[in-house]
Amino acid sequence: MLNTDEELEAGLGSIGKLRIMRVLARRKDEAYTKYALERATGLKPVDMRNDLKTLTQINWVKEYPYRPKKYRINTDNPTVSHLTDFFIKARYV
Repeated sequence: MLNTDEELEAGLGSIGKLRIMRVLARRKDEAYTKYALERATGLKPVDMRNDLKTLTQINWVKEYPYRPKKYRINTDNPTVSHLTDFFIKARYV
């Protein structure tokens, strides 16, 4: 289990992760495939795979076992809720 500092550093450690979180935060109730996220963020498949792996490991993003897998922001996570509020106040979303 990561402490708060480690969780934030892992979650915010790249532009790709920020882009993914921004897209997911814009439509909190929508689940996206990797391909849809790649198109929305402009990330390469390898970067998307690595960033989604980290974001799901720290519980910022939920992975649904559909075919293909889908991803949605985890609004139940308090850190994600605070981060989403910050994104809104900073006009990032």
